[in-house]
Amino acid sequence: MSKGNNKLKPLIIVEDDPGLQSQLKWSFDGYDVHIVGDRTSAISLLRKTSAPVVTLDLGLPPDPTNVSEGFATLQEILNLIPQTKVIVVTGNDDRVNALKSIELGAYDFYQKPIDPDVLRVIIERAFHVHGLEEENRGLNKMQRNSPLDGVIANSPEMLDICRIIEKVSPTNITALLLGESGTGKEVLARAIHGLSDRSDERFAAINCASIPENLLESELYGYEKGAFTGAGKRTIGKIESANGGTIFLDEIGDMPIGLQAKMLRFLQERVIERIGGRDEIPVNVRVICATNQDLEEKIERGEFREDLYYRISEITINIPPLRDRAGDAVLLAWSFLTKYAKQNSSKVTGFTKEALKAIEGYSWPGNVRELENIMKRSVIMADDQLITPDELQLSQDSEDSMPINLRGSIRVSQRN
Repeated sequence: MSKGNNKLKPLIIVEDDPGLQSQLKWSFDGYDVHIVGDRTSAISLLRKTSAPVVTLDLGLPPDPTNVSEGFATLQEILNLIPQTKVIVVTGNDDRVNALKSIELGAYDFYQKPIDPDVLRVIIERAFHVHGLEEENRGLNKMQRNSPLDGVIANSPEMLDICRIIEKVSPTNITALLLGESGTGKEVLARAIHGLSDRSDERFAAINCASIPENLLESELYGYEKGAFTGAGKRTIGKIESANGGTIFLDEIGDMPIGLQAKMLRFLQERVIERIGGRDEIPVNVRVICATNQDLEEKIERGEFREDLYYRISEITINIPPLRDRAGDAVLLAWSFLTKYAKQNSSKVTGFTKEALKAIEGYSWPGNVRELENIMKRSVIMADDQLITPDELQLSQDSEDSMPINLRGSIRVSQRN
């Protein structure tokens, strides 16, 4: 009993009452309506049409006065296509079975007598939610097909970066990753390590900005017993611990000028000396550096050695900010949603269309790190299966809080 328009969305109505069949047949002219009266016909039709939405009367033959056949039909539909939105239609006083159907996986229920206008609203919302979930599943699939291990991206800018990393990784060239804070420099450094022939060895990371100058040297190079007060035993430094593998020097732009000469010697000779020691220790290690600072400006101010700069920048990779990676914010949001929903045993499964638009439209001054923090909070605070703009709490006035030069660059990119 189809209306015969294959361009319309298929809607299956499972109802055995001839009078209701006739009433419902012409009530939903915006859909390709199929009406059947029993479980076998319903399942057969679902296999043919993969209809997103099904309305199901629980009272079906061979015993319309019993709900067992209706429940069996519901379970078979969801076993066949779990994404199907099943709207259960029950008797006026049958709230118990209506709620049981929800427990079994039905999308919603509606109690007789049927008002086609009210039922249409429920059906339209079911199609809308199904469409959102399909869109979210597509985005989820895209983020699983990552160009590099750990890298979630589909923008041309980041795909270019990934191709560069694939070329650089098999070599021992020293790489310098440049980008704003939170753009994912360590993720890319780990990707380089993972694609190299050192991948089975250690990846050691140290943040040069987070450790005081008097401790950074011992963290990098280690020390001998008695080298200073509190040095109770020989301790291996980060560089030596990564022998055979990769050392990642994050925020190298913040390395104190006094330590830069020692770092230069290590890069030139590939030997280190522990603090308090006299032996030169050869170290076979791949070096990757990163910074969010303009090193050429620091060189002009005398804050960074020019010879060290040339040593660490045998290949320079400029990582674009998230606002310049078209579509990547949504992919990353999906990845973080999946991660934190699993960690928190959350019911959250996706985003509303408005939330996706908010994610796409926001400038993300804190880049990927900000996005991850917001997604973690949103998953925990969400009231429903789909995250809304209210739960994202993205400031509409975020541009006003940006530096003037950053606001200007965004406006220029938007005009282009």
